[in-house]
Amino acid sequence: MSEEVQIASVGRQGDGVANTPQGRVHVAYTLPGERVEIARDGERGTLLKVIEPSADRIAPACRHFGVCGGCALQHWASEPYLAWKHNLIVEALAREGIRAEVAQATPAYGEGRIRAVFHAGRGEKKDAVGFAKRRSHEIVAIEQCPVLDPKLESALPVARELAKILLSTGKSVDLHFTLAERGLDIDIRGPGKLPKRVESRIVSFAAEKKVLRISLHGEPLAQLIPPTHLVGNVRVNLPPGPFLQATAEGERVLAEKVMQAADGSKSAADLFCGIGTFALRLASKVKVAAFDNYESSILVLQAAAKSPGLKPVTASARDLFRWPLVVDELKKIDFVVLDPPRQGAEAQARELAKSKVKTVAYVSCDADTFARDARILTGGGFKLGEVTPVDQFQYSPHIELVAVFRR
Repeated sequence: MSEEVQIASVGRQGDGVANTPQGRVHVAYTLPGERVEIARDGERGTLLKVIEPSADRIAPACRHFGVCGGCALQHWASEPYLAWKHNLIVEALAREGIRAEVAQATPAYGEGRIRAVFHAGRGEKKDAVGFAKRRSHEIVAIEQCPVLDPKLESALPVARELAKILLSTGKSVDLHFTLAERGLDIDIRGPGKLPKRVESRIVSFAAEKKVLRISLHGEPLAQLIPPTHLVGNVRVNLPPGPFLQATAEGERVLAEKVMQAADGSKSAADLFCGIGTFALRLASKVKVAAFDNYESSILVLQAAAKSPGLKPVTASARDLFRWPLVVDELKKIDFVVLDPPRQGAEAQARELAKSKVKTVAYVSCDADTFARDARILTGGGFKLGEVTPVDQFQYSPHIELVAVFRR
């Protein structure tokens, strides 16, 4: 049975929200002000028809939109879409009782995403290679993807051929593609140990397709040349399946803000440093202590830190969730940059709040955990300056941000 509802707003996950006598209902692919026909299932509704479209509704950029679950908001014009992303941060801060100046969201798409995970072997169509349907394990076979860097989008045939080799084992796979400086770096995850015949085929495949490296769960199977990534002026050899910012432009914008915040500092710490996205840039000015949970990232950072023209960089593997830097360790550091995963850095924020660190630049991909940690830092005597949203996750409900706290 269908019904008509009026969409009042877009929720935090990118779905339209209607307020009805039976309660709120979330309807994907709808916009504020639209009158739509839906089939309701509890708090969720399936869009059947747009009766009165919003003036902000536009044609989607991808033919897979509405089936593929990778994008939620291709149907929304840029200006209201970016305003909504800005408000996600304003509202997250408000829930923690924090008032701050939040800049307008900066689009940072550049040429597109330089990382992607292609799935295969799940659901009914085992040979489909692509992304999952919305709220489903079924895979949509992807032929195009406008959010990817064209060089990565053109690698879709490589993903399909590699998946075909791997699916002969009867197990599902996740193919982590990274666009390195001179080509593709691929890490295979999911299938466990491969039969020797499959390993041999992958080695031949890598040579045939000129893939820089193919790894299995982080262990290289075949390598043409080491995949590299340029961090400022420093070339870094990438570990398998590395963490990089989603787009090259996003990395540039975030790094520019961090470097501005570090002006005048004499010593710095980069916490959750990854391969040194900020540490190696900071080292052009000050000595840096860098820490990350992943030893593979620390090893490549240690090697890159030997590049000429850099101040000393010490890099250490450390679980900052369980063992954050404590007050005594922070005594000689006046600038800290934090770039934690989505769960934020609550334990580290508590230590920073007790420390005498002068400036903290916080890079976050989750507005809610950022707001929680911001409350801890401001409660410890820091003042939150301007918060800058950086939209490198185009068409999704995710938003990156960078904010500066000063004593």
